[in-house]
Amino acid sequence: MDQTSKKWTKHHKYIKSKKHCFFALLSILIIIVILSVSVDVYNKIKVDSENRITVSGTGKVYSKPDLALTSFSVITEAKTVAQALTQNTEQMNQIISFIKGQGVEDKDLKTIDFNIYPRYEWQEKTEIPPYPSGKRVLVGYEVRQSLQVKIRELTKIGEIIQGAADSGANEVGSLQFTVDDQDELKNQAREKAIEQAKEKAKELASQLGIKLVRITSFNESGIIPRTYLLEGSEAAMGGGAPEIEIGESKIEVTVTLTYEIK
Repeated sequence: MDQTSKKWTKHHKYIKSKKHCFFALLSILIIIVILSVSVDVYNKIKVDSENRITVSGTGKVYSKPDLALTSFSVITEAKTVAQALTQNTEQMNQIISFIKGQGVEDKDLKTIDFNIYPRYEWQEKTEIPPYPSGKRVLVGYEVRQSLQVKIRELTKIGEIIQGAADSGANEVGSLQFTVDDQDELKNQAREKAIEQAKEKAKELASQLGIKLVRITSFNESGIIPRTYLLEGSEAAMGGGAPEIEIGESKIEVTVTLTYEIK
């Protein structure tokens, strides 16, 4: 091989070696970039998924109720709508007159239900088959009317229930005790709930070694006062005036706080 050919072969090998080095370095660079981006994405996802903490707290306030809600119904039956309606109206007017006589104002009386229903009975027939053995026959009408009453003088609850039954009410609905103005009690319960939630957040932050930055969301839910039912009460059965235990009304508020942390 002459001198020129040797030089060309040597130069070709040098260029080939340089190309191999270049592609090797380029491959390493690409791998580094991919790993860097992957780590960055992983860190972002990790931070985004762990920079929140949620806590809740419940506040309860007990108070003597100052308002009672109940309802009285009159149910009458007659051959015609007019007869059933007249009888029902007379009984309901007597109830309203009695209740007003106990100091209940017009604003605390409200008709909440009024319905007229036809009444049918199945009557057997004595004809020999193939005639039907019986048929559905209209025998009259039923009128149902319900009155909701707010009682503010709670000492008169038993007397009003008994008097309404004596005046013609043949059904007594649910009796609910509540507080007429609940806003102030709700504010007190909410304040207790928020304080409890914040204390819980501080305690958790200390235990977990994190820092609370700011509150990012707030949710609230509440529970209304308890309800009593008077099904089968002495008033409805024609006995003496029932003794009503008022007890306490509970206002309960639960809050949920979400904190940004770092």
